[in-house]
Amino acid sequence: MSAPEQKPGRVHLVGAGPGDPGLLTVRAVELIARADTILYDRLIPSSALDGAREDAELRFVGKQGGGEAVPQEHTTALLIERAREGREVVRLKGGDPFVFGRGGEEALALRDAGIDFDVVPGVTAGVAAAAYAGIPVTHRGLSTAVALVTGHTREDAPPGAGRTRAKPTGAAEPGGTSDAAQTSDAAQTSDAAQPYDAAQASDAARTSDAARISDAAQASDPTDDHEPDFDWEALAAFPGTLVFYMGVRALPGIARALIDAGRPESQPVALVEGGTLPTQRTVTGTLGTIAEVARREQMKAPAVTIVGAVAELSQSLHWLPVRPLTGRTVAVTRARAQASRLARRLEELGAEVVQAPTIRTQALTEPEPAPLDPSPYDLICVTSPNAVEYLLQRLDDGTHSPGDARALAGARVAAIGPGTARALRERGILADVVPERFVAESLVEALAGVNARRALVARAREARDVLPDALKARGIEVDVVALYETVAEPLSPRALERARSADYITFTSSSTVRFFLDAAGPPSAKTKIVSIGPATSATLREHGLEPHVEASQHDIDGLVEALLVDAAENG
Repeated sequence: MSAPEQKPGRVHLVGAGPGDPGLLTVRAVELIARADTILYDRLIPSSALDGAREDAELRFVGKQGGGEAVPQEHTTALLIERAREGREVVRLKGGDPFVFGRGGEEALALRDAGIDFDVVPGVTAGVAAAAYAGIPVTHRGLSTAVALVTGHTREDAPPGAGRTRAKPTGAAEPGGTSDAAQTSDAAQTSDAAQPYDAAQASDAARTSDAARISDAAQASDPTDDHEPDFDWEALAAFPGTLVFYMGVRALPGIARALIDAGRPESQPVALVEGGTLPTQRTVTGTLGTIAEVARREQMKAPAVTIVGAVAELSQSLHWLPVRPLTGRTVAVTRARAQASRLARRLEELGAEVVQAPTIRTQALTEPEPAPLDPSPYDLICVTSPNAVEYLLQRLDDGTHSPGDARALAGARVAAIGPGTARALRERGILADVVPERFVAESLVEALAGVNARRALVARAREARDVLPDALKARGIEVDVVALYETVAEPLSPRALERARSADYITFTSSSTVRFFLDAAGPPSAKTKIVSIGPATSATLREHGLEPHVEASQHDIDGLVEALLVDAAENG
């Protein structure tokens, strides 16, 4: 009897937005969380993949900065292949998949192959970068229309102004350069899509691939019949706002072409670099002056240019405040699954976050873990947010459904610190005992007045025995259950070097210290080391490193506060 035919899967063409991870749509987050396969460009928000399943296939199909690219034909073939295997596939693109993102081409190929697909729009940079700079692209009395234009052209075309042809392809989206990490014909190609690399994901919203291919929207040779017409006269006469997705080196040519075609030289212009990202900055001028302003201020890609009367509104509608960590880079070494809250908080404060998750956690599977019945215990001690997750996965008292938090109702629950207490609370469990300091010694002190007969300590495989030894000394019967282990997360040399040379590098546990130093060696002399608390600081000192900053409140909020104080005191 022949095997049943594999039912085709489905492809979702998903826009990841312009760079700020807060602009990911709810639908995008839902699909990322359930996808079997995610094919992603480099130009996606830095934390876009944080919510992916641990067993999901994550494949980079964009362009390595300054290196090889995955051909579009290979990406399309991979979409079809994975869907035919019955997988649910997310094709994740920066910005919007149908705005300079080649999403239409992929959709047509999927339709021809008989593969079901849908499209999830994303916030496009031409609108988002302008909004973050206080510029409405339409405004009553000033502009009732907007045109999105790509100035990205063939990189071998000679510079010049007033040409009548340009190639509108591949503008880079996040922060204003492209909705896709597509490459020019001159870019090198690779034979296969690359597997997930945390470095590529963590740098996703920081690098414009299109800008690395060509930082200029040079005008094409007007004799090249393969180039589409680019009607500068029509653009100059357009009765509204022009938004150019481009590299800043194109600005002199585009400005001159518009002026030569009849757009007033006095027309207001704004150039927004790194739109929606912590590194965003805006300069303004006119068509006649903007190129010199951009040169003087050393503006660089990714950027969008807004041409029209609305550009003047940036002065009065500017709403994005100067943030305390603007201009600083902060490396986060925490595991990818736990790093998003810290990274997001730092980005909100203006930092450029370098994600270098040198560790990851995994449940212990050998020997095969048995269901964990908490009913014999009158005290349950949980020693980390990870332990909360893995404990609940194992809970089964025979009365409630497996994983049901109500199984803990008969015991006092002690959390080692505020972060662990928060993780419990998010799962409907209020900790009875929470010390102020996130160390085992503090939990021992907090439990001094708690009477117990039998205690369960839920923790990682490798952990100090301070807590169980102290409980045993009080005559309490103690069972230590190792629920998970910490293992190395391989990172690219580029990601490790960026972390080593950041302004600050944060360590949130002893394991992050050990694994980072094993992989990268010590941070550079100019990098300040930030420790979450005494135990982590002790591990740093064991390796010959003195932390510059130590949090007095030993959780993520305390770490961020300590970093802010240091940044303010040291300019």
